[in-house]
This record gives sequence, structure tokens and C-alpha cells, in this order.
Amino acid sequence: MRKLVLLALVGFGAQLVDGSLGMAYGVTSTTLLLAIGTNPAAASATVHLAEIGTTLASGASHWRFGNVDWKVVWRVGIPGAVGAFLGATFLSGLDTSVAAPLMSVLLLALGIYVLTRFTVAGVRRDRLGQPLRRRFLAPLGLVAGFVDATGGGGWGPVGTPAILASGRMEPRRVIGSIDTSEFLVSVAASAGFLLALGSAGIDLGWVLALLAGGLVAAPIAAWLVRHVPPRVLGSAVGGIIVLTNSRTLLRSEWVDAGDATRWAVYAVIWLVWAGAVAWSVRAHRAERLVLEREAAQERDADRSVTR
Repeated sequence: MRKLVLLALVGFGAQLVDGSLGMAYGVTSTTLLLAIGTNPAAASATVHLAEIGTTLASGASHWRFGNVDWKVVWRVGIPGAVGAFLGATFLSGLDTSVAAPLMSVLLLALGIYVLTRFTVAGVRRDRLGQPLRRRFLAPLGLVAGFVDATGGGGWGPVGTPAILASGRMEPRRVIGSIDTSEFLVSVAASAGFLLALGSAGIDLGWVLALLAGGLVAAPIAAWLVRHVPPRVLGSAVGGIIVLTNSRTLLRSEWVDAGDATRWAVYAVIWLVWAGAVAWSVRAHRAERLVLEREAAQERDADRSVTR
């Protein structure tokens, strides 16, 4: 019973982060399952089965708060489903010891870019609203879906920074669209796992516990992403990406850093991340004051004309 309660809390926390920042549900939940000795394929299958419910609830909540671009959902989600099915089917024979560090290098570079741009420049209004091309979204979905199924998580960490880096969507709409499209990925990955594994090694109680926690958190996260300023949200997402992939690289065979080195790097990242978010909050407040003054001046001008 204690384990089920813990899993429900993990599901709640993972979905709160995932629904707010567009990533980390699968990574967090799969990490816990692996820590207690679950087979990697069974752990990923358990998480993806739970995600069918959590992503459906999250997508509905994001749609309710106006955070979803349905063209992006279909254009990235359908290829993502294909990639997830393939990744789930071949997980047992796939060696990701080399692929994971390579992907982390790419994601770390994207994370630094996103963190820097949103902290320093904010949201680029000149490109917001421009359409995202299918030739960009389809390959992105295929790769992200494959990584998600084989790694037990990755749809958000791959998809969110790539679309954020385009500068063509507000962070809240990127997160809402990625979370909504993840439903298609979860269904396809679960089908692939059930085809390859059957129900062996999948604990239905664990699935339901993760699902219960995620369902409670989904509407809270959708409300949160609706009300957090885009500049602050972009800095927060960038920090998550940098921290997560730095950890993967430092623990990989490529680097194999010692505990002291790893914790020193983590401390620096946390300090830089906290400073970036604080700067973004301060910059957002300054921008809001300017906009309020301009709006007040326009109202005064309108009143003088009517008189």
C-alpha cells in the first residue's frame, strides 16, 4: 500500500511538472520504476499505459485553457505515434548506451539556447504566429516518439525545446500542444509494448497509481501554464533541459564524472538557472509596467478626442 501511495505522489508531481513545462513525466516515473528493479521494457510499458489517461486529461485541460494548436498536434503527433510504436517494438534489442549521450548533447545545446534567449530577449513577437512547417514537425515527431518509447520518456524533452527554439509559438501553446499530442504517442507505444511483451511484468496497480496522481495534477498544471508569463516559463523550461541533460552526460560512459564533480556542476547550473528565472521575472514586470503606461496613454488620448 505504501508503494502505491508513493507511486501516486510521483504521478502527481511528474504530471504537475510535465503539464507546466511540457516534459519530465516519463523520465521521472520510469526512473523510480527502474530504481526498484523493474525491467526497462516493463517500466516503460507501465509508464506509457498510465500516460494514456494522464495525457488525455492534460490535453483536455490545456484545450480548455486555450493552450493547444491542433495543427501542430496532428502534424507532430501522428509521426510521433509511428516512432513510438517502432521504438516500443524493438526496445528489447536496442542498445541506447551510445545514442543517449549523443541525444543529450543535442538537447543540452537546445536547452542553453532556449534558456539564454528567453532570459535575455524574452518572446520574439515578430515570429509568433508564423506556421510551423510539416517538413520540420514530421521528422521531429518520428524521432521524439522513438526516443520516448525506448527511453521511457523523451517526448517532451525532445519536442518542447525544438519547437520553442523556432520562436513561432508562445511557450504555453508549445507545452499544451506537445502534451496533447503525447496521447497519440502513449497509445502507440502501449500497443507496441503489449504486442512485444504481452502483459508480462506490467503491474496494473502501479499503472492505476501513477494514473490517479497524474489525473489530479493535470488541470492544475494547465491552469498554471496559462497564467505564468511566457518569458518566465521559457527560462524555467530551458533550465530543466540543461539540468536534465547535464546529469545524463556526467553519468554517461563518455564522461563518467565523480560525485564531487557532478555536484559542483549541478550547483553552478542551479545558481545560473535561479538567476535566469529571477531576471526573467524582473524583466517581465518591467515590460508589463511599460505596456500598462502605453495603454493608459491610449485611453487618455481616446478620451481627449471624444471630448
